[in-house]
Amino acid sequence: MNPFSGHDIDARARRLLRTLISQYLSDGEPVGSRTLARSSGLEVSPATIRNIMADLEDAGLVASPHTSAGRIPTPRGLRLFVDSLLELKPLPRDEMARLQGGLPPHQTTTRDLLGNVSNLLSAMTHFAGVVTVPRQGDFPLRHIDFVSLPDARVLVILVFSDNQVQNRVVQLARPIDASELEQAANYLNAQFAGFRLADIRAHLVSELREAGGELNRMLAAAVELATASFASDDADDVLVSGQTNLMGYSELADIDRLRDLFDAFQQKRDLLQLMEMCVKAPGVRLFIGEESGFSALDGCSIVTATYGTNGRMLGAIGVIGPTRMAYERVIPVVQATAGLLSDALNRAAATS
Repeated sequence: MNPFSGHDIDARARRLLRTLISQYLSDGEPVGSRTLARSSGLEVSPATIRNIMADLEDAGLVASPHTSAGRIPTPRGLRLFVDSLLELKPLPRDEMARLQGGLPPHQTTTRDLLGNVSNLLSAMTHFAGVVTVPRQGDFPLRHIDFVSLPDARVLVILVFSDNQVQNRVVQLARPIDASELEQAANYLNAQFAGFRLADIRAHLVSELREAGGELNRMLAAAVELATASFASDDADDVLVSGQTNLMGYSELADIDRLRDLFDAFQQKRDLLQLMEMCVKAPGVRLFIGEESGFSALDGCSIVTATYGTNGRMLGAIGVIGPTRMAYERVIPVVQATAGLLSDALNRAAATS
């Protein structure tokens, strides 16, 4: 029976596994028993080290490539390393300063800010930076205007709390004259500035049921405009930067693997599904190899963290790289960047 089958390995084996993985993450080469004997600091014979390595291999924590007598960690071994052997420390002050300096100092649109974060993650880690874009309806409305167009159409100008401006042309069942449009816009701005679109629509429908007479006519116009204007036409999106960085890692250099990986970046469907799953579980998430559930990402590790405003989760950021990544650095970078992004969005919300 393998003594490590339940991954309850003793202190000596844990030290050897930590040493092997640290060495492998550093240089990417299989690690032999002699190197382990020198690096681990354990007073044990090479034969004892070989026996422990054999047990770790039987447990599926390390593997022996055919071309080498050394061993490399498996995704299962990396998972054990990250969960129980890795000592995470706060991001060093100079790294935090670099992150802070990489974000725009002045207020900008959320999409521009997220694009900047994607580029920053890629630059900081030399992997691919990934950021989900929240639907615009997730942000409170700051101001609305209506402009009459021919054929019962209306130009709707929506200004959101994150400085994003959207222009939508909507088709109404009947023409609405300029005075009605102005009255509806004044009412919506006075009553609902600071609300999200879905909440405004729900409030209007509720008020319409309770109102009567002339107010009912005004509300009816506002409801018709809001129903047409606030329909969600935002497509889910994810911003990816630095994909070509991954071509420099031998673990991902296989042409078929790269093709599948870049197809995933291009199509975005799998990436969106994975990132949306992360949003539902706030905090830092890590997927190693097949843990993501998407075959195109089998040779990769993905580190993600959620961001939001005022306790409301809006999306997730992350990096995608080879399983041989410096987890002790990448995880704090992603975590700190998510915190800085949330801070920036909270500041923008406070000044809107």
